[in-house]
Amino acid sequence: MATNETNTSATLENAATAPVGKNRGPAARVDRVSTATGAGSVAETSAGRTTIAEGVVAKIAGIAAREVSGVHALGGGGARALGALRDAVNATDLTQGVKVEVGETQVAADLTIVVDYPMPIQEVAENVRSAVGAAITRLVGLQVVEVNVAVNDVHLPGDDAEDSDVEARVS
Repeated sequence: MATNETNTSATLENAATAPVGKNRGPAARVDRVSTATGAGSVAETSAGRTTIAEGVVAKIAGIAAREVSGVHALGGGGARALGALRDAVNATDLTQGVKVEVGETQVAADLTIVVDYPMPIQEVAENVRSAVGAAITRLVGLQVVEVNVAVNDVHLPGDDAEDSDVEARVS
């Protein structure tokens, strides 16, 4: 039994002294919740406890990103196709293309966007970073440690199916 305890202690020591970064996994980006669920931010006061779910933070980030000029859509190709089906039945997913990690006092967000042509991609990405960070800080009250923006595609004005100004070639 003593060997198992020693091995466990050594493993915990190594985990505690391991460098913070990508090698430790996603938990290293934000301060983690000390509760068993770990599903959101927890704030305790003498009057009670407030828990903010990751889905709430993701929805706020998605809404803020969509409001930025030059953002055509959020999510990759498959997610956008599924999103089009959801939109058709009035069940829009505002968290599409958004992943967040919520700790006790910090948030990290990853967004995948499609930029309208000919908008400057770096400028749109920086505006998304700024808008998402400000919205999370203002509405949720958590510190935003990073907002990563991945540009998945560029939307050309004639790409939409609604743009049916062109005559059909066959009848």
